[in-house]
Amino acid sequence: MRERESFGSRIGFILISAGCAIGLGNVWRFPYIVGKNGGAAFILIYLAFLLLLGIPVLTMEFSIGRASRTSIALSYQRLAPAGTRWHVLRWIGILGCYLLMMFYAPVSGWMFSYLVKSAVGDFSGLSPEAVAGEFGAMLSDPYGMTLALAVVVLLGFFVCSLGLQKGVEKITKVMMGLLIVLIGALAVRSVTLPGAGAGLRYYLVPDINAIRENGLFNVLYEALNQAFFTLSMGIGAMSIFGSYIGRERRLLGEALNVGVLDTFVAFCSGLVIIPACFAFGISADSGPNLIFITLPNVFNHMMGGRFWGTLFFLFMCFAAMSTIIAVFENIISMTQDLFGWERKKACVVNLVLIFVLSLPCVFGFNLWSAFQPLGSGSTVQDLEDFIVSGNLLPIGSLTYVLFCTRKNGWGWKKFLAEANAGEGLEYPDKLKGYMSYVVPVVIVVILAVGYVGYWQKLWS
Repeated sequence: MRERESFGSRIGFILISAGCAIGLGNVWRFPYIVGKNGGAAFILIYLAFLLLLGIPVLTMEFSIGRASRTSIALSYQRLAPAGTRWHVLRWIGILGCYLLMMFYAPVSGWMFSYLVKSAVGDFSGLSPEAVAGEFGAMLSDPYGMTLALAVVVLLGFFVCSLGLQKGVEKITKVMMGLLIVLIGALAVRSVTLPGAGAGLRYYLVPDINAIRENGLFNVLYEALNQAFFTLSMGIGAMSIFGSYIGRERRLLGEALNVGVLDTFVAFCSGLVIIPACFAFGISADSGPNLIFITLPNVFNHMMGGRFWGTLFFLFMCFAAMSTIIAVFENIISMTQDLFGWERKKACVVNLVLIFVLSLPCVFGFNLWSAFQPLGSGSTVQDLEDFIVSGNLLPIGSLTYVLFCTRKNGWGWKKFLAEANAGEGLEYPDKLKGYMSYVVPVVIVVILAVGYVGYWQKLWS
């Protein structure tokens, strides 16, 4: 068995785990749903669900990683009782990580393309229609998108090839530090714009009417869904970092630290986007259009917009690459565990594999645009996202919870002993009934409602 690497510091573990959780969805989804669903009232509901669902399940994923000292490729096999079939579930994580990168890496390439565009002034003086045209032109160019994808994949695997401490930990620490500085500077600039006050009120002041208009169930579900998916749980992308840390600290507190940092970045993204959009009378939509059409128009109206736009897309590149590097590290560790490869070989093989597997997503916007798997206007990316977000993440999280609470799995006592090893916040034994029965039902509800939503889109 190969010698297990470890983090050089506790802060490295927290920053890299948070970097995995802090993704592009935090930026283009969280601010929009907060404003739409009641501002501060929604944030309070979201935080409650994060504490009740996200943090406890993340603690389980960290515990499985630390106890097994391996990736999801072997963790069930190491911890499950002899004769059981839990190890079959490893394929949820293995497939999930590869599929996630198959659409996340191309989208991350968009960020690098827009960083260059913003830095060289491609958006300066363009009309709103022309800015939208830039986004369409990028998507219709398979060669440019493939080049951007290659940059992302090469950068990600290069960092991972340097090793856990010298590459992943060292570079992610710097990147996360810069990310926090950048978003702080952007937030200060945004909230001090003339007319930004209306955006701050929309974003932060509780609005009961918005909750009534959207329906209490819809608001609760949006908050629950965001709290669950924001931490990237269910496919082993987090458990791998648990496998690299010692037993000096209890894991509930570490999971809470990761959740706080993830939420801080998501919240600050709203302070960047919503006030700026209100200041210039531009609608703060959700999704890619927000980043690639709405915000370039905002920066065009802003004094020094080229500078602030470049800083914003640099921030987006850091947010994207923090997730890319974290999941690449998991993929490398999985192949090392499965095949006994050295790190360099695992990097080279997976570099080629991820690049090739990501091409269908690239071509889905241009050469293969006629293939619309989830209804009119959908793309290969939508299908891959649905498989991961709508299926593998919730199902994988459900298996973690069942594995930690069932007698024929790892079991509650063993999980609790691992989670509570060391100093810090204790995972309460009293949560056994809640984690055994309530949380699995909630995850099934998330899965079911997600399917209903996708079927409605498909047949609408």
